[in-house]
Amino acid sequence: MGRYVLRRLLQLVPVFIGTTFLIYFMVWALPGDPLAGKCGDQACPPAFIERMRVEYGLDQPILVQYFSYLGGLLQGDFGQNFRGQDVGTLIANTYPVTIKLAVVALLIQAVIGLTAGVLTGLRPGGFLDNVVLTATLFLVAVPVFVTGYVLQAVLGLRLGLIPPTVPANPGFLDLIVPGYVLGSLSLAYVARLTRTSIAENSRADYVRTATAKGLSRNRVVGVHLTRNSAIPVITFLGADFGSLMGGAIVTEGIFNIRGIGGLIFESIQRLDGVVVTGVVVLLVMVYLLANLLVDVTYALLDPRIRLD
Repeated sequence: MGRYVLRRLLQLVPVFIGTTFLIYFMVWALPGDPLAGKCGDQACPPAFIERMRVEYGLDQPILVQYFSYLGGLLQGDFGQNFRGQDVGTLIANTYPVTIKLAVVALLIQAVIGLTAGVLTGLRPGGFLDNVVLTATLFLVAVPVFVTGYVLQAVLGLRLGLIPPTVPANPGFLDLIVPGYVLGSLSLAYVARLTRTSIAENSRADYVRTATAKGLSRNRVVGVHLTRNSAIPVITFLGADFGSLMGGAIVTEGIFNIRGIGGLIFESIQRLDGVVVTGVVVLLVMVYLLANLLVDVTYALLDPRIRLD
């Protein structure tokens, strides 16, 4: 196991370098002059532009700029934006809230989605199966911002069951409704994916063998069927964790959550490439580590998978 994890970490190095270089190139090279519009409607003085180019290394070739930036990343330095703000500090002030929101959303879609998928997969075509399929179709069809607006208006403004906006330093309980909104689309996919996997594996030979040995139905379903059927679901959840953090802009905007989504939105509006690059690079790290965790989880769910 240890050697496998080490080998996978080494394999992630070229992937990390390649993806971060593409991000850096797209943010700093493709849009044009990164200093354009920094002085408002008026043109910046040539002396100011020259000083900023030298200060931020923009007078160097793009490869030199990237490896200089990469060297700072390895030391935990995300750099400073053109307003003199430390990007690492901006991320540290907003990232914990988004992590909480993503964890809540992931737990909601995992618990509800897996439960609904297992129950309907065991009895396909029944009443509960039709109800869940209809509900998941509704979740897929309704945009996230509509779900968020309706829940905020009904539960928060009309019934007063929840605060319409989230506190500045929210706890996990404060993020239950926003987490449901953020994970509602993925919740539908998890339920359908689990249902399909359970329905297919329930006819597998190992399930019939376990039943023929006299094992109880709860043990067959809980130990054998669910563990094997959860592998594609775990793959989806692992990849979705990074998507939840990167796609939290709408949810954070509806519930006034000061998280990473709001930081990205404001940075894009201000054409702040330093902050955008830092946030996206951090999301890349989350994606890579989540995929590594998913691969390790495979071996825990299915002993047939060897991590050599």
